[in-house]
Amino acid sequence: MDIAITSGYVLPVDGDPIEGGTVLIENGRISAVGPDAEVTVPDGVRVVDATGRWVLPGLVEAHGHLGVHEEAEGWAGQDTNEMTDPNGARMRALDAINPADTGFADALAGGVTTTVVKPGSGNPIGGQTVAVKNWGRTVDDMLVRQPISVKSALGENPKRVYGEKKQLPSTRQGVAAVIRDALTAAQDYRARREHAAAEGKPFDRDPGLEVLVRVLDREIPWCQHTHRADDTATALRLADEFGYRLIINHATEAHLMADEIARREIPVITGPLFTTRSKVELRNRTLANPGILARAGVKLALTTDHPVVPINFLILQAILCVKEGLDRETALRSVTLNPAEIMGLDDRVGALTPGRDGDVVVWSGDPLEVMSRPLHTVIGGREVYTWDEERREGTVADPWYRG
Repeated sequence: MDIAITSGYVLPVDGDPIEGGTVLIENGRISAVGPDAEVTVPDGVRVVDATGRWVLPGLVEAHGHLGVHEEAEGWAGQDTNEMTDPNGARMRALDAINPADTGFADALAGGVTTTVVKPGSGNPIGGQTVAVKNWGRTVDDMLVRQPISVKSALGENPKRVYGEKKQLPSTRQGVAAVIRDALTAAQDYRARREHAAAEGKPFDRDPGLEVLVRVLDREIPWCQHTHRADDTATALRLADEFGYRLIINHATEAHLMADEIARREIPVITGPLFTTRSKVELRNRTLANPGILARAGVKLALTTDHPVVPINFLILQAILCVKEGLDRETALRSVTLNPAEIMGLDDRVGALTPGRDGDVVVWSGDPLEVMSRPLHTVIGGREVYTWDEERREGTVADPWYRG
């Protein structure tokens, strides 16, 4: 799809702002970004006049449960956790996503065009995560990359789930042991596989161990759910032991360990930030956490953990973090380029750069002003959400209509 967004205040994120700029999208990808006078718009390309508006890349949600934890569906739409096996490495969020989940429409209304969908935190090892665009007929149409990490959880959630079943793990010791056992088994599996290959002998594959070997080989990162500082220390300890690429998720008490996290150059996806202190792990929740982490030098992304906080409030979390000390530039990067870089998607999304996907949002004003809203949300050059200012309502394009 081809579209040109002209005459706007263009904020590429990875470059200087452009007053009176054009973003040209051809064949679904950004082909040019620059001042209006320097970008030639070919005949026949649809033009959106963004005069007086802000133009940004689509927002990126680095940790959510769109499509696997459906809203307003109850039991029928709850596919977040396979809580029958503490080691769910072979599970794939991809296989449970329903594109009809109403959360996808909310994402577009909030300017969020890409989401990393993850299994939940009920298991020590939850499964494989997937990056999708937030519009499409089937998840296969929406797919960006799979898998892009493995989800793991420390702390209250897995010990509560299996403690209630009276089985391992019912303590923090047990949770760490399950993770360690699985990764040790993957080391042994890798050695046996290599030996079989060297000997030219057949080898029985194990889907769960195959993906854990990829973690050990640093092909895909380990997304570690952790809230309390002591659980974060365990996350660091396990990463040191097995050498995988660690990404800390949630990080409620990460501000207490900001220097150590920064020293190790470990990225953090923090949030959700609009919740009550509903459990012990959250007693030190603070909107100042992102600012403290950023000032310490930690690469930071914000998350709603949708549906814990509705995904359309992703930008509002950034606004309140600025209020509590996060600088504006980092706030915008924390919902665009930073999550893309952390999750290995920056070749596709996160900034307005030629070659990247044509995912662009036209805002009514500064996105970090609470009254601003997306007016046009574009994915791959197709306008998939439009806000009608006269009727005061938004419209999502029907993915089943290909006209």
